[in-house]
Amino acid sequence: MTKTAFVTGANKGIGYEIVKQLGEAGWKVILGSRSAERGEAAASELTAQGQNVEWIQIDMADAKSIESASDKIINNYSDLALLINNAGMPGAFSSSFTKTREEDLRNAFEVNFFGTFRLNQRLFPVIKQNEGTIVNVSTDMASLDHLQNAEFTLNAFDYNSSKVANNAMTLSMAYEVRNTGAQVFAVTPGFTTTDLNGNAPGGKSKQAAAAIIVGYAIDGQRHNGEFLNEHGVYPW
Repeated sequence: MTKTAFVTGANKGIGYEIVKQLGEAGWKVILGSRSAERGEAAASELTAQGQNVEWIQIDMADAKSIESASDKIINNYSDLALLINNAGMPGAFSSSFTKTREEDLRNAFEVNFFGTFRLNQRLFPVIKQNEGTIVNVSTDMASLDHLQNAEFTLNAFDYNSSKVANNAMTLSMAYEVRNTGAQVFAVTPGFTTTDLNGNAPGGKSKQAAAAIIVGYAIDGQRHNGEFLNEHGVYPW
């Protein structure tokens, strides 16, 4: 039986590759995109490759857009079994706490935390009922252990703190489904060359990053409450 997945921020980059890899694994995938034009084009491209992909417009910074998209999913895809919260924004990728501007901090939180919170809260009942999976895509820099102990880290307080808050949300959700068949966990693909970081050189490919996320999402294992990277459990 075909299962349905929803992936946000999926018209390009890692999100697009997640949709593609899920489709290749036999899933029906709803491709979430802020841009209707880009979302439709991405879905059409994958459909032309024989995949079962539809698209839906969703702006993670717009509460009404999230409400509208989630209502459509609840009403039309009652078999939703996987939600991958991939959409994110960097704020200004501030270089230090001192140089962080409140405006950039709020912008990062609006998408990475509040937008994801709104969507999670609206779709959580469906995922719980279907004993499904929610994956919150995270970053190494959302690990407080990493921030304290790494020899080098990007001290982007606006982006990092919004993702730390997202990790806290992951644990709260995981606690709520700890005695059920549903699960919620976080995955960091590690440094990847994407538009998010200005296509900084030296990172892994989008395909490789997506494979890490998809691998954990559909491996059939119990990962509830875990923070995972390509090597396994990562410290919070």
